[in-house]
Amino acid sequence: MHQTVLIILSLLLGTSCQSNTKNERAARNSPDKEEIVKPEEQELQKYETAYFASGCFWCVEAIFESVKGVKEVVSGYSGGTQKNPKYEQVAAGKTKHAETVQVYYDPSVISFTALVQVFFGSHDPTTLNRQGPDHGPQYRSIAFYKTEEEKKIIESYIKALEDHDVFNGRTITTQVTKFASFYKAEEYHQDFERKNPNNPYIKAVSIPRLNRFKENFKDYLKDDARH
Repeated sequence: MHQTVLIILSLLLGTSCQSNTKNERAARNSPDKEEIVKPEEQELQKYETAYFASGCFWCVEAIFESVKGVKEVVSGYSGGTQKNPKYEQVAAGKTKHAETVQVYYDPSVISFTALVQVFFGSHDPTTLNRQGPDHGPQYRSIAFYKTEEEKKIIESYIKALEDHDVFNGRTITTQVTKFASFYKAEEYHQDFERKNPNNPYIKAVSIPRLNRFKENFKDYLKDDARH
């Protein structure tokens, strides 16, 4: 019911994760609401990476950014075969990519298993090719793995969710996919929620989704995300 209300509200506001001309222009030109200091590429090499797709990457990026042990999150595209895809192509469903986040994390602080819990706990993995008001294969649910151990962790967690009937009989449609490549999205998509807090989609969909996650995963939050 709550998700239905969000969908209706989003439709009334004419919002979706897909950038129309007006939204894209605002995203490109909007000044940052806060100074965002990004880590250097050399520093990021010290961290492990994980990759997840669960709907609009504006939302997913903000969720993982709030998790302790996560150093950086990058929005991009994965799960397809075309090299160097552009947002307009992905959004139109012309490539096989999904909107994906690259998560740099410190395994001494948070485990891959915990990141998988965050992934499944922050979206509905039973809605095929849809998340909230956004629909199409580019918004499908994918848990990527780089090793057989990561694959085992993901599959075991899915089995546990099914055994405990967490989703009330609904089938989990999440793809468990071997990671192949990741393409960083255009710069205006990076930290979109933090840079555009007054964007209608952010206010109607992203922030409520982030707040629901925070309410359910308080122990996983960074200190500065506990508000």
